[in-house]
Amino acid sequence: MNTSATASDTKLRRAITGPMLLLFILGDVLGAGVYALAGKIAGEVGGAIWVPLVVALGFAMLTAASYAELVTKYPKAGGAAVFAARAFKSPLISFLVGFSMLAAGVTSAAGLSLAFAGDYLGTFITSPPLVTALIFLTLVALLNARGIKESMGANLVMTVVELSGLLLVVVLAALYFGSGQGDPGRVVQFTEGTSPPIAVLGAALLAFYSFVGFEVSANMAEEIRDVRRIYPRALFGALLIAGIVYVLVGLAASLVLPAEQLAASSAPLLDVVKATGYGVPPTLFAFVALIAVSNGALLTMIMASRLAYGMAEEGLLPPVLGRVLPQRRTPWVAIVVTTLVAMALTVTGTLSALAETVVLLLLFVFLSTNVAVLVLRRDRVDQPHFRVPAFIPVLAILSCLILLSQQSLETWLRAGILLAVGVVLYFAARTRSVREATGTA
Repeated sequence: MNTSATASDTKLRRAITGPMLLLFILGDVLGAGVYALAGKIAGEVGGAIWVPLVVALGFAMLTAASYAELVTKYPKAGGAAVFAARAFKSPLISFLVGFSMLAAGVTSAAGLSLAFAGDYLGTFITSPPLVTALIFLTLVALLNARGIKESMGANLVMTVVELSGLLLVVVLAALYFGSGQGDPGRVVQFTEGTSPPIAVLGAALLAFYSFVGFEVSANMAEEIRDVRRIYPRALFGALLIAGIVYVLVGLAASLVLPAEQLAASSAPLLDVVKATGYGVPPTLFAFVALIAVSNGALLTMIMASRLAYGMAEEGLLPPVLGRVLPQRRTPWVAIVVTTLVAMALTVTGTLSALAETVVLLLLFVFLSTNVAVLVLRRDRVDQPHFRVPAFIPVLAILSCLILLSQQSLETWLRAGILLAVGVVLYFAARTRSVREATGTA
């Protein structure tokens, strides 16, 4: 088995450098959810918003270590589905892992398209939400198909914008505190009548949602230059930067506003900016939020199309999804199919319904990847790669199980229905394949 990561071992173009990859991961981790995150966490834990953020960062770093080992060991597009195929030797398990990732990614993109077409865009123009969402997904697909280098360039600009918006919150809160205002005691206050450890664990589930996104980068393995050296650095660096920014934002929010007011707001960071009294236009944050949503949708659809391509290359999906544009060398069939599925979900679902199952599906994927690291320890490769101590994946498995235990019955039912659909599709495809083989024979 050839495991080298040279420019000739893939049909895709190796155009992603270290800084580009770091910004890719950072842009996907920061995402759109953080602009509502502070209020939701405050409702669970109180003013100590930063505590569950630190816990969630720790959980994310554990699973990220497993991804760092497997991506550098097997630098192929397809991510968790490819790892599952190697580890478990079960086409059904591999398919379901990949299907869970695809379902989470495409569902997330559909939800982000509705978010883009909602109240934030309404600050500037009035347009039919559904039509706007479909146009938005079309534009994302065109940029995705144009080329990975162009997509990374757009990601660079959008990541800088959304990061600047978060840093603006931190700076304004620091100036507010420096002028003798704010209450620093709130940052260590927990909700009265609750057990702090239980409250932190429940809030960590919400906080963990804002750290997922790093797994998307595993599907870019065939387009990263010197993947074995660059990938671990970019992955851990991006998570640490995002974690520091989140903690600072959490401290800033609690410093300026009480937890009750943050929890009651659907735009808590905008309320924080307004409360500082420094006259920042509300439209500025609406613009930043739109950029964050656009960036999240672009990166998610890049992941979904590359995952579909990788699964096709491994024989887990129809081979037609492995076709690439001759000049652009982007997986155009996979881009078209994943975009059409996202559009269908946008038409048939609501924003809340589309978003609820994403974390649960990703936890299934993370659990599979963490187990795969341990199983594949006996599989030796010729090339040097990142290697994590065995106790780290074990702790990561425990963290996934803890977070799964915090999910509601309603969320489990939604995820179960989606996975059941995946099982039906798998056996339908397998039956058709057997019939074709029999007919040929």
